Amino acid sequence: MSDRILEQRRKGLEESFFAKHNRELLEKLRQKTDAAGRREQLITVSGIHNEALLDELVALGLDAESLAALGLIPLLQVAWADGKVQPREHDALLEAARKAGVEPGSTGYEMLLSWIDREPDPKLFQAWKDYVRALRGAVSEGSLLALRVEVLDRAKAVARAAGGILGIGSIWGTERNVLEELEDAFKE
Repeated sequence: MSDRILEQRRKGLEESFFAKHNRELLEKLRQKTDAAGRREQLITVSGIHNEALLDELVALGLDAESLAALGLIPLLQVAWADGKVQPREHDALLEAARKAGVEPGSTGYEMLLSWIDREPDPKLFQAWKDYVRALRGAVSEGSLLALRVEVLDRAKAVARAAGGILGIGSIWGTERNVLEELEDAFKE
């Protein structure tokens, strides 16, 4: 009888061990799947394809919404640089949002439209700078450079939309100053 009890205990111990092991494996698989899903969302929303940057953003817990905001706030700042959003800047903002995966009818799109119609609180721009400052300490230099290039290229497209002769080409005064301020945020 004691052999039977010992056998039952051994089986119970094995089942307990393997159940725990299976739960751990399942959790690792779930985390990996969640990370892969977030990574795909980040690619869709941001257009960023830099592998190292994506891995670091996922590791930081960023999701599609937070990255979309990160990418659109500087564009808004450029568009509002002269105190109003020009029609071509408006179109450039909506195009940038579309490329970032912010779809018409979504909460993010509606928020963007409200910010285009009414200048956002300057605290929004300061929050963006603070966020970039925090990223500087959390991601590699190469990843930060990749993010900087993505953000500044889109911001320059918005700035060019209202600049130059007949609104085509050059970046003028206040937009140029905002672009310099955005670039500085990545260097501070």
